[in-house]
Amino acid sequence: MTETHKPDTQAQEHSVDLRNPNRDLKLALINELEATLDADMDRLDLKMITSAVRELREAFTTFAPYRRRQKVTVFGSARIEPTDPRYRLANQLGAELANRDWLVITGGGPGLMEAATAGAGPDHAFGVNIRLPHEQEPATGLDAAGHLIEMKYFFTRKVLMIKESSAFISMPGGLGTLDETFELLTLMQTGKTQLAPLVLLEPPGGDYFDPLIAFITDVLVPGGLVSKADLALFRRCGTVDEAIDEVIGFYHNFHSARIVGKKLILRLQRLPDATLLNELNQDFGDILRSGSIESSPPTAWEVREGDHVDLKRLTLDFDQHSLGRLRTMIDRLNQI
Repeated sequence: MTETHKPDTQAQEHSVDLRNPNRDLKLALINELEATLDADMDRLDLKMITSAVRELREAFTTFAPYRRRQKVTVFGSARIEPTDPRYRLANQLGAELANRDWLVITGGGPGLMEAATAGAGPDHAFGVNIRLPHEQEPATGLDAAGHLIEMKYFFTRKVLMIKESSAFISMPGGLGTLDETFELLTLMQTGKTQLAPLVLLEPPGGDYFDPLIAFITDVLVPGGLVSKADLALFRRCGTVDEAIDEVIGFYHNFHSARIVGKKLILRLQRLPDATLLNELNQDFGDILRSGSIESSPPTAWEVREGDHVDLKRLTLDFDQHSLGRLRTMIDRLNQI
């Protein structure tokens, strides 16, 4: 669930080595490498593992100096031309995000990706480009700035574009864009990635998203295949200002979340007063397995790791599946 993991019991029994806090994970990585070398795999298996590890290592190293910078991933078609209103909208989006000092991540290719990159400028943009036998020429300027990452596999590319971003804006596109958008929705719905703003953006009067949303609301929800509450996981916007308000507004009070043991910790800039806290317990008691939503100090695990101990906290025994309802509660907290 969200940017965090559940610490294992054995790890909790030992204090963190502050001089080398990742030593346990590095040892685990070495053990996995040894197990991989001993496993019965063919050459293609080993090539895939080697390429994936190399791509992730190079990408994580590229992003490391910018880890504390806020980033938006923009999904969109590689085939939309500069004369298209959607191209101009993506260009304006990139420029406005850069003006607010947000970094823009795209797939690094032409079309809407190039438009958002050009609007942001190479100093505020990253491209995670996929090597294809056709199209996908990298957007200009990113390579010279050291902001172009080239990958062989779509799955490693999507890991990067989702992991590194605090918000997502999906614009019209083909199968690749739809794949990225729906995988992100799936990960948020199942708690396998952080809750974050997801904006569906196209110019006013556009109808690209109409059939997609209608399929969800008119087929999946009535059929019991998707919860109506999950519709809160995305917002449809028609202007750049609306999209940016949605992105920035999500972090007006909410900062991040983490699971420690069986409890979900919401980190906030400001706590709700007693009246609002009582309302939250009344309105969102259905997402709790037990107990109530209450304020709390940083957990011992967070203190040992120095994990945002300066922030306020709400603690709840979250049911681990009502992510749409949790998103609605975060929206309420952002009104403080």
